[in-house]
This record gives sequence, structure tokens and C-alpha cells, in this order.
Amino acid sequence: MRSLLVVVSVHQGNTLKVAERMAQELEARLVTPEEIVPEDIAEYDLLGIGSGIFFGKFHRRLLQFVERLPRQEGKKVFVFSTSGLGQKAYNEFLEASLRKRGFQVVGSFACRGYDTFSVLKLFGGINRGRPNEEDLRTCALFAAQLKKECKQ
Repeated sequence: MRSLLVVVSVHQGNTLKVAERMAQELEARLVTPEEIVPEDIAEYDLLGIGSGIFFGKFHRRLLQFVERLPRQEGKKVFVFSTSGLGQKAYNEFLEASLRKRGFQVVGSFACRGYDTFSVLKLFGGINRGRPNEEDLRTCALFAAQLKKECKQ
């Protein structure tokens, strides 16, 4: 199974840590949106798309990439994110956008990350040390389960 992860990680490297662990488990290629032409995703069996969350939204670079994706009927995709709150609910907008483009959303992952964005930096941020090793183990288990399910 050929897998590709498209990630934007800009402040603390939180999302990159998660993406690297997932990529390792999936034996996936890991790229930024600028490193791949949207049409080239057709070469992959599984696509992962993720970034940090900024004021409740994915990074604009990632959203612009998704807007350029060609329609992919049934192409398997999963969404992942890190944020101060670590809520999967943030992933729902991107999942819906991908479904509108014909993708089959097969999973969603979110975890807390060290967050010093905006006003939080005045207080030294929240979730220092996250994602931690437990978070990374959890994301590896998530990726392993996806790998198993997508091979069937």
C-alpha cells in the first residue's frame, strides 16, 4: 500500500512529530503542500492530510492545497491535527471538504500540542511537552489500525 502524508507544521513542530510517527508506521512519503502537485496523489492508495489548528481552523496552506485537489471518487484519506485543545471536532470541516471532492474519509486523529499561539504566549503557552511519547504511541496505533483496515 502506497501512502502519502501532506503536512503543515509551523510553530512548535507538534504536527510534524505526529506526522513523522504516522509516516514511519505507514511507510509513507511525507511532504508539505508545496512539494507535491495535487494531481500526483492519484499514485497513492492512502492519503493523510494534517496541520496544527489556528483559531479553530487548519493552516491556510493546507486548506488551499485541498481546494486544488482533483475529484477522487473513493480515494481513502484521513485527517490529523494538533492543537491546544486536541479536539477531533476541529477535523470535521476538512473531512467534509474532502468528502465533497469524492474522498472516502477512513479516519481522524487529533492530539494536544504545545501551544503558544496569539495570546497564549503571554502566559508561556499550554501543553508544554506535548505531543509526548504517549501521544505519539497513540498516533502510531491509529496509523497501524488504518494500515490494517486499508489493506483489506
